[in-house]
Amino acid sequence: MANLAFALVDSTFEPFRAGELLVKPASESWEKQAYFALRRAVFSDEQQLLAQDKDHHDFQAIAIVALAGSCGMADQVVGAVRIYQAEPGLWFGGRLCVAPAYRRHSMIGKALVNEAVSRAKELGCEVFRATVQAQNEAYFHALHWQTLDPLELLGQPHCLMQASLVDYPLMPRQVSLLPLRSNRHA
Repeated sequence: MANLAFALVDSTFEPFRAGELLVKPASESWEKQAYFALRRAVFSDEQQLLAQDKDHHDFQAIAIVALAGSCGMADQVVGAVRIYQAEPGLWFGGRLCVAPAYRRHSMIGKALVNEAVSRAKELGCEVFRATVQAQNEAYFHALHWQTLDPLELLGQPHCLMQASLVDYPLMPRQVSLLPLRSNRHA
């Protein structure tokens, strides 16, 4: 009998990415913990933009998560955004981020933005704004946002942007997992 030996090289396999996505407000404690962990990983560790990701807006903000899963079971937070009311009718979104392994799925960011703006509209939003990193300005233009003012925050170029609310219809609140499609061939 021949002695078969073979090596398993980790670099030949891509990391596992779940095939379904659910976007909703974080409601379970594990979702909230993972929401803050993802924000910290992106804004503090990866981008080194914020020493401390949490701020006073988090006390009133609604945390929205993109959950990945398989076989109808969501089990991993792969995207996050928050929304909060600054004054009656004026809402802000912020801290939009997607886990590195899922950034090729361009629909995750769009789904988070859609949920954020639509949910704020449902809660009485008349104006929805966000402070966006300058390198993401064109992305938001494609999602029907306009630039109001260029800004510099934390030594980095940003811009104050506003969503066109007519382009964000109220969304049905039936929750379901959506299939993720890779834009690898795009």
